[in-house]
Amino acid sequence: MKQILLPVAALALCLTTNAQDLPQASPSGEVEQVVGLTKVEVDYSRPSVRDRRIFGELLPYDKVWRLGANANTTFEVSGPVEIEGQKLDKGKYSMFAIPHEGVWEIIFNKNTELWGENGRKEAEDVLRVKAKAEPCEFTETLTITFDDVKDDKARLDIRWEKTRVLLTLSADATKQGMENIKAAMAKKDIKAGSYASSARFAVERGVMTKDALTWAQRAVDMDPRYYYMYTLALAQAANGQTKEALATAQKSMEAAKKADDMAYVKLNEAKIKEWGGK
Repeated sequence: MKQILLPVAALALCLTTNAQDLPQASPSGEVEQVVGLTKVEVDYSRPSVRDRRIFGELLPYDKVWRLGANANTTFEVSGPVEIEGQKLDKGKYSMFAIPHEGVWEIIFNKNTELWGENGRKEAEDVLRVKAKAEPCEFTETLTITFDDVKDDKARLDIRWEKTRVLLTLSADATKQGMENIKAAMAKKDIKAGSYASSARFAVERGVMTKDALTWAQRAVDMDPRYYYMYTLALAQAANGQTKEALATAQKSMEAAKKADDMAYVKLNEAKIKEWGGK
């Protein structure tokens, strides 16, 4: 009986191909969120409990953990952010955790090619923060999510077994937003919507309010729709022109009623009341 021998390279290819077709014990996961104007992305492997006791046993307290399985979890931001009030520059980092009872330490390390805890060098750590750890409903598979996303802030939740860790993030979008507005204003053929959105952003952020009034007026001059008039009323009020703001808001509200847009009717009503109108 003859033996059929495959070349080593061919055999390796077959084994590799077959291995790729098998499910992973800790499958890859990815979660991303835009906070303000900054994209935040987390890539991690997701181990499961599998009837084991995780924290305090499989993962001892007070010891560094890769915050996942397989290759280290990575955390990437498209711009600077603050995590638990501490600044982290734009870039990609490995994430580690040191679980303690009631609080975790989260470590961001500049080496993103790590596999496991042993290769980490403290000299390459760029940020270490403390995050609240609390009991939660049972979670079989390690899960990382973004919650309470509002304006320039969000919360990163890490859940596994019966523990949830809460990490606060913020990314100030004011500076980047104003840079985007300046770039838009430098273009030709600016549309009414661009003027209005720029004015609304500036008013809400409390910056460049005089310019915001100019932009809002141009939007209405180009297209006197009720939602552009509402933005003009906001810009007028921000510049101390209360009488003019009340008159503009009244016109916006009447036009919104004709368009059967009750959302803008209520917005204008609220502002008219706030500014002392009837």
